[in-house]
Amino acid sequence: MKEHYFTCPYCWENISMLLDNSVSKQTYIEDCEVCCNPIQVSVQFLNSELIDFQADSIE
Repeated sequence: MKEHYFTCPYCWENISMLLDNSVSKQTYIEDCEVCCNPIQVSVQFLNSELIDFQADSIE
């Protein structure tokens, strides 16, 4: 697992999520820990290193 900090696309707060680096490419929905709005998270790892991260509103 790898902790990653980013800005919520709804409330603009700096938040963190634990990302599973054992799967090379993932897309899933997770709620913001501050405002509880759903965020679509897309991540890509190469050799367990994060190479791409996107956090988008689902609206």
